[in-house]
Amino acid sequence: MTLEELVGSNITEKKMETVNQALEELLVAAQQQDCLTVGVYESAKLMNVDPDSVVLCVLATDEDVIPLQIHFTLIQAFCCDNDINILRVSGMRRLAQVLGEPSTADSNGNEPNDLHCILVTNTQCQSLKCQALQDVGNYCEESRCKNQWVPYLSLQER
Repeated sequence: MTLEELVGSNITEKKMETVNQALEELLVAAQQQDCLTVGVYESAKLMNVDPDSVVLCVLATDEDVIPLQIHFTLIQAFCCDNDINILRVSGMRRLAQVLGEPSTADSNGNEPNDLHCILVTNTQCQSLKCQALQDVGNYCEESRCKNQWVPYLSLQER
């Protein structure tokens, strides 16, 4: 490994760590401000009614499930058509931790929320302007400039 590759690798790792942290901060802030829509069906309904309010779409999965991939393809196409930033993430357990959701069914048999699609909205009355949103948005934009239309992050357990 050359010095350039080593330095570039360290910079990339630090950037990914920063973006991971920014995404987690953004999701928590959006949840606290009631600017989060969780679930594939709920997200599709919102994007159909008010796509202009959506500032970020997070698609999460740890495995390739064909029906889910079909939904993701349709959601990605819609987001691209409406200039909505998209981010693919793995690490469903970490995502559940960040949002304070159970990752498995509880003792009463209640299923956990569908965290496969999460929308961050920016309603007119509550402007969600934070550094975390800018960091994640910049990462998505940089990825698009490199022809990576749907950037990928791996959320790490802590």
